[in-house]
Amino acid sequence: MLTTNNVYNTELVCTQAGSHGLTEPGRRKTDRAGGFCVRAVPARSLGSCSRQPWIRPPCLKRYIVKRNMGSSGSHHLGIPGGKGPNVVGCVDLMDDHTIQGSFLRLYYPCEQSGKQQQPLWIPRHEYYYGLADFLKYNRTLVDRTLNHLYGSYRVPAEWDAPFKSAGKYPLVIFSHGLGAFRTLYSAICIELASQGFVVAAVEHRDGSASATYYFEEKTKTVNEVGKCTSPALPFDQLQQKWLYYKPHKEGEQEFPFRNVQVHQRAEECIRALKLLTDINLGKPVHNVFPLTFDFTKMKDCLDLHKVAIMGHSFGGATVIDSLSKEHQFGCGVALDAWMFPLEDEVYAKVQKPILFINSEKFQWVANVLKMKRLDTIQRKMITIMGTVHQSFPDFTFLTGTFLGRLFQLKGIIDPHIAIDISNKASLAFLQRHLGLEKDFDQWDPLVDGKGEHIIPGTNIHLPLSDVLQ
Repeated sequence: MLTTNNVYNTELVCTQAGSHGLTEPGRRKTDRAGGFCVRAVPARSLGSCSRQPWIRPPCLKRYIVKRNMGSSGSHHLGIPGGKGPNVVGCVDLMDDHTIQGSFLRLYYPCEQSGKQQQPLWIPRHEYYYGLADFLKYNRTLVDRTLNHLYGSYRVPAEWDAPFKSAGKYPLVIFSHGLGAFRTLYSAICIELASQGFVVAAVEHRDGSASATYYFEEKTKTVNEVGKCTSPALPFDQLQQKWLYYKPHKEGEQEFPFRNVQVHQRAEECIRALKLLTDINLGKPVHNVFPLTFDFTKMKDCLDLHKVAIMGHSFGGATVIDSLSKEHQFGCGVALDAWMFPLEDEVYAKVQKPILFINSEKFQWVANVLKMKRLDTIQRKMITIMGTVHQSFPDFTFLTGTFLGRLFQLKGIIDPHIAIDISNKASLAFLQRHLGLEKDFDQWDPLVDGKGEHIIPGTNIHLPLSDVLQ
């Protein structure tokens, strides 16, 4: 069992293997998503996007016998650090211990003191349990296996480091994919923070995360569970209440189930934005976790006229739904978006620019055509060749070539090159539409699909009536 070396006994940074947005419906029978098999079932009212997935878990014994076999090109296994001029800190924030509160990881430019430690990537076995449930595998097996493989990795950010108050920072809200959680995209979030952004990675409580938690009072009776109480109770009077992945029930229509989830996810992103707005105004915030981070140093340090939302897979759909609901978001970036959860009425409500960054191996006709319904706005679409759906989460950096290719956690392109292209295109797009005074416009050609390993539009062959751009 892993132990933490933090001042509070909750997870520092956690992950799962091959389970984020992997089993989206709407795929052809022969399609693969992240190493899982997807079979078609009779179509329902939503046509090709109403197919249910069938999950075939990878053989975990092979993980043990062949741990990270193969090299990772010229890079050692590990999450890449930020390339920008700022040292990056991170801290967890839960402003209300109940299920109604916001739960997020904050990445930010920090003061370098030399005393902070880098947080562990997988410090709590409950996230393994959620992953096991998601994959329909034995909890003990998954816990021991992934602990053995990935328990020693750390995130290249300074834990609980002091915030650097130096001007105003643009803000990005980040939404994770299906079966993931707030820490899984640390490479992307750290790069944005190193370039001068504050990034809030939300952990969703809609049942789409493999695991998450909130707190209850230790003295609560059975009849009182779920009722709101004071959000400022001492930490030692609270106990964790874990919420594990909520599967789609056999025989139940999937679209209504996922549609409810995407709307809750969007509301959680908007709630995170409101929380950070209050922090920027200097309003007091109660963090359930007993950390030393001083949120008052963030007063007047966020440029709330320059706010974007970003997400992967299910998080990509969350980006679109959030843009349709909250006009404070100036633009959005959707990484290999899964469009299935969105109802038709959403598209007409989106009036802000959006960038779709797709992988080569994940997309299909029906999904791309849904993206193209946003052509009436400033919509850009690019595809990074040689990539797979798992080229965006951190797991791709921690898996050797053999296992990475076997379980489709790596494409044929070096994962560091792939994420560098994605990050640079995102930064150029954010500068263009948030009005940033940076030098990210040097990467403008990437937004137009110009450069090595990248194409404009999609590699998917669409009907002749639907042009790429």
